[in-house]
Amino acid sequence: MFRQNKFFFPVLIILLVTVLLCAIAFGAVAILPSDMFSSIQHFFEGKDPANIYEGVFIQLRLPRVLLCAITGAILSVSGVLMQGLFRNPIVEPGLVGTSSGAALGASVVFVMAAKFSPEMKSFTGPFLVPLVAFFGALAATYTVYSLAKNAKRVSIMSLLLIGIAVNAVCLSGTGFMSYIARDPQARSITFWNLGTFSGASWLQVFIVGTVAAIIFILSLRYSKQLNALLLGEEEATYLGVDTDKLKRKIMLLNTAMVSVATAFVGVISFMGLIVPHVLRLLIGSDNKRLLPASMILGATLLTLADMCARLILAPAEVPIGIITSLVGAPIFIILLKKFNLLQQKGGYNA
Repeated sequence: MFRQNKFFFPVLIILLVTVLLCAIAFGAVAILPSDMFSSIQHFFEGKDPANIYEGVFIQLRLPRVLLCAITGAILSVSGVLMQGLFRNPIVEPGLVGTSSGAALGASVVFVMAAKFSPEMKSFTGPFLVPLVAFFGALAATYTVYSLAKNAKRVSIMSLLLIGIAVNAVCLSGTGFMSYIARDPQARSITFWNLGTFSGASWLQVFIVGTVAAIIFILSLRYSKQLNALLLGEEEATYLGVDTDKLKRKIMLLNTAMVSVATAFVGVISFMGLIVPHVLRLLIGSDNKRLLPASMILGATLLTLADMCARLILAPAEVPIGIITSLVGAPIFIILLKKFNLLQQKGGYNA
């Protein structure tokens, strides 16, 4: 529909900027544009916020919105990479165990933190949960990759099936941790598995944003190889693509992106599935356009979802995972039916 439309990306960017400004302005505490500008001015001058509105903007609202946008971009780009790797538009980033591994790691911390050594708690500080979640995600993904590797080759079907099995094991572990947890711990596990940006800080924005920027640049470098892979592994090999090397690189990029984002904000479902799928129907399967478009639209939609999560029960807050699942599941069913109809006309290249 918009494959050759030169206004598509400018419209996406304008939409993103509009949603970002609305997300900053609206919430339990409304912030006027004048407060935004004066807060930024005072920040660069080294002055403290002049009032509560400036403080909420610079210390709470702005880092939250930026972290939300970066996370949405990460999950969407990861979805494009995984769908390109599996050559299947209904694959999502957590398929290889990354999200469920992070959830298991976080659950272990919530339940067993009292038994950790004081030295470890002092060393990690507030990053204890993100660090253990990060290593849990890495361990789960490495397990999937190691088990799927056979005779120095990695089978896409093996990755898919073993990923499902490892996800089930991790979810069982998370369920067991919830079972033995006390009520406050069980609530922490539940809320973390539903995703939240309430603890966003400038340090988190810096860490996640730096990782995202590096991996986005690397991902764009592999867009041509992913396009070749759409033709099939054998055809891509004839075109000069080392498919096994490409699989390893894409898996590494996906793991780094999803594990870092998930470690800080929890598990957020459907973003890496819906956004690439919608864009593929609109602009086609060319990854050179699909990757940047997913980056922008993912940031827009997750920021919009977070704004809704803050406003629906303000001043209370709905976990963002409820919003994304409630909206994403029906859309996914509709798109899945649409995809089945398109498959008769060419399927993936629709």
